[in-house]
Amino acid sequence: MAEPLVPIFDLDGTLLDSDEALVAPFLALGVPRERISFGHVVGEECARLGIELDDYVARYDVHAARPFAGVGTVLAAVGRWAVCSNKDPRSGRAELRRLGWTPEVALFTDAFDGPKRLEPVLAELALEPDQVLFVGDTAHDRTAARSAGVRFALAGWNPRAVADPADLVLHRPVELLRALRTG
Repeated sequence: MAEPLVPIFDLDGTLLDSDEALVAPFLALGVPRERISFGHVVGEECARLGIELDDYVARYDVHAARPFAGVGTVLAAVGRWAVCSNKDPRSGRAELRRLGWTPEVALFTDAFDGPKRLEPVLAELALEPDQVLFVGDTAHDRTAARSAGVRFALAGWNPRAVADPADLVLHRPVELLRALRTG
C-alpha cells in the first residue's frame, strides 16, 4: 500500500477563518473595505494600499482568527503536515503557537522572494511533488501548486473559495483524510 500524501496547507482562508481578522488592520488604518483583496503577499498588499507593513502587523489581532470547523480534528489525524503562507511570519507563527498547532514545516513571506512557493517546503520536508497535496482557498494557491507540480485541493469549506474545473474540491475538512489516502 502506498504511503498517504503529506498535506501542505495555506493558513488564512484554509485552516483559519481569518477574513475579518485580516481586514480589521486595514480598516483601522483607513483603507476602505472595497479596496482590500485576499491571497496576496501581505507586504505587497500593504504597499498597494499605501500603508506600512509594520503598521498593519501592529494592528493585527492574532487571537481573532478561528479554525474552520473540523480543521483541528483533521490536523490531529494526519501525522506529518506543513504550512506555506503569504502571511507575515510574526502573526503566522503567533497564531500557530496560540492554537497549539505544530506543523513539521511552516514557511511564511520571509522564506520567499515574492509569492509563496512550494519548492522550499518540499525541500525541508525531503519530499517530491507527487508525495504531497497542497490545500488552499485561492487562485494564488492553485498557481503555487501547479508551478511546483503538486496536486491541489480547494478548501471548499471556505465560502469565498472559487473552484476551477480541474480542482479536487473538499467541502469539509474531514474529506481531506480520504484524499490523502487515495491520492
